[in-house]
Amino acid sequence: MGARKREMAERLKEARKQTAIAKLNNVPTSPRKMRLVADLVRGVEVNRALDILKYTKKEASVRLEKLLKSAIANWESKNESEKKELENGNICITHISVGQGRTLKRIRTAPQGRAARIRKRSNHVTIIVGKKNEPVKETETVTEEQ
Repeated sequence: MGARKREMAERLKEARKQTAIAKLNNVPTSPRKMRLVADLVRGVEVNRALDILKYTKKEASVRLEKLLKSAIANWESKNESEKKELENGNICITHISVGQGRTLKRIRTAPQGRAARIRKRSNHVTIIVGKKNEPVKETETVTEEQ
């Protein structure tokens, strides 16, 4: 392995130590309904996201809340020495994605002896939790009034 490849591998290992992943597969909800709830918490600090999910009326919020708690537990087990980061609010949802799962195809009776297709959709959800990206501080310029 070359030097550049080794350095890149080391940087990726360090980045993975700071993040935790939780996945939920084959959720029997359509991806569109799940994305509505996922968009509410994308990029939000973890404790605030739990509050948002707790008071959202949609059914998908219950499943996402449980998944987020799992991701937090994964992060805590990886970073036992940095538990204060979680209390200070420095941990946020860095990535959340909702993909389409398998579709169960069922048949329902239709008028005039026909059959209609019912598609029962499911989805896969992935949450990645990590430290907040601190914005670069810009130097403030003072303008004088004349």
